[in-house]
Amino acid sequence: MALDLCTVRTAEHPFLIGSVGIRIYSIEELCFFLYRNVCLIDESIVGEMLVDWLRDELGLTRLCRRLRDALDRPDKDDSYFVLAIFGEIGYLTLDEQRRVKSELIKNQLLTEDEREKLRADYLVSCARYKAAERSYRRILKRTQPGSAKAIFCANVWNNLGCAYAMEFRFEKASECFLEGWKLTHSRELMRKYVSALPLFLSGEEYSAKLKSLGADPVLITRIQEWNVERVKSSEEKIRARLSPADDPRAEIAALEEEYRRGEGL
Repeated sequence: MALDLCTVRTAEHPFLIGSVGIRIYSIEELCFFLYRNVCLIDESIVGEMLVDWLRDELGLTRLCRRLRDALDRPDKDDSYFVLAIFGEIGYLTLDEQRRVKSELIKNQLLTEDEREKLRADYLVSCARYKAAERSYRRILKRTQPGSAKAIFCANVWNNLGCAYAMEFRFEKASECFLEGWKLTHSRELMRKYVSALPLFLSGEEYSAKLKSLGADPVLITRIQEWNVERVKSSEEKIRARLSPADDPRAEIAALEEEYRRGEGL
């Protein structure tokens, strides 16, 4: 990274990256976002709206001329547009520019569903679970899980289940893990499914569910043993963080609140 300090004015009105709901106020902030999230660069960024914003809000007329030339290229190579933005303030080293260009070329080969999954994954990382769930659902609604799409769809089901789990919606999460498992019979998805069931089922209901599933009993036993070890390990870590006067319930409540911070977004 070649630059850390702001050298250009801050915008009065931010540029909205609509695909992920991020507001940008300076070219340095724009460069930071683009470099950290090359996989999210799409038509919501590469286009006339960004060019107009850079001209009207930041006064970068010379850069805007270069960007319009990049947009007019017959090969539609996004790297010329993106690298021109980095070059305006010398944000990247030569090696970093090569890496960005390579990633952009790979991105242009992705399908729209693959791009939307990447955006949804980013939203999960920002704890914007509701928005991510809507994106995952859109992908699953329009994608038929044939032989070529089974693994991709299973990954979407997995990530959707993880988003629900982060909101403590364990029944919804388990349904997603099961749907993904049906497509690929992944042991990891089975582990997540079996692990989620006790979080909302009684002991009797849990046993009945496993019996109806007809899963490998050896695998189920291993999953249960692994979960017991994980619980013990988590309890030991919490106890290590607490003083004798601390209430473990308060610590757990604080962790739950941290996980829920993205609810409703």
